[in-house]
Amino acid sequence: MKLTDIYKQDKTILSFEIFPPKAQEELDNIDETLEMLCDLKPDYISVTFGAGGSSNNNKTIAICNKIKEKYHTEPVAHLTCLSYDKPEIDEFCKELEAAGIENILALRGDVNPNAPSKGVFNYASELIEYIRPKTNFCIAGACYPECHTESPDKVADMRNLKHKVDAGAEVLLSQLFFDNKYFFDMVESARIAGIDVPITPGIMPCLTVKSIQRMVSTCGATLPLNFQRIIERYGEKPEAFLDAGLAYAISQIIDLLTTGCDGIHLYTMNRPSAVKRICDGIKNII
Repeated sequence: MKLTDIYKQDKTILSFEIFPPKAQEELDNIDETLEMLCDLKPDYISVTFGAGGSSNNNKTIAICNKIKEKYHTEPVAHLTCLSYDKPEIDEFCKELEAAGIENILALRGDVNPNAPSKGVFNYASELIEYIRPKTNFCIAGACYPECHTESPDKVADMRNLKHKVDAGAEVLLSQLFFDNKYFFDMVESARIAGIDVPITPGIMPCLTVKSIQRMVSTCGATLPLNFQRIIERYGEKPEAFLDAGLAYAISQIIDLLTTGCDGIHLYTMNRPSAVKRICDGIKNII
């Protein structure tokens, strides 16, 4: 089922993101993760994609196929473009279509010195423009509540987002954030700009202090004062920090859903037990 049809259903959408494990042993045990996640009845699961010839790309396709065929859940394959050329993108699309994948998340991809840009696709919108007339995929795109780290300002960022949607993005999934005000403000600006596709907030639960430090340094997300206090109080107590981080994610989600969001996209970090705790905490409102 295409994402556009999923979002037409009269229900709150629940979706997850996972990544293909690098270690073969973890990949061999991916069924344990998938079983736990699919038991939570998500509407779809997205699978991340490597860059520059990464072996994870074939893993992405294989895992998407398993999600669809074995677990009867709709997969969304990430597709990055910065370090690929047109023939490589064509080949990826053929492989995805052969595997029965109907939905992709089109991304530029992170700048990676080990996989330099080929200078063909510099933006996700260019990837979308290229594959839109050549394929039958439902194409999702990313959006940034606090502005893309490389955008000069929010006006330019919104202009780029409108270009992405005009190019063919039919659903938008947001980058992580910890203050819901940024998401609400972005959606308001998007609607004013004439962007009328579904916009789903992406939530990443903070399970360790190290993980939140990495996330903040990577995407520039702002830590609100109440979350800073969680770090100060429980940063040296891993179990307490885990509980507090999950509680914070649950409170974020409840606020988002009760304020009218059409769904939630959870960045699972392949930690299904944590995801289950979150889903248990929101089960009465989703």
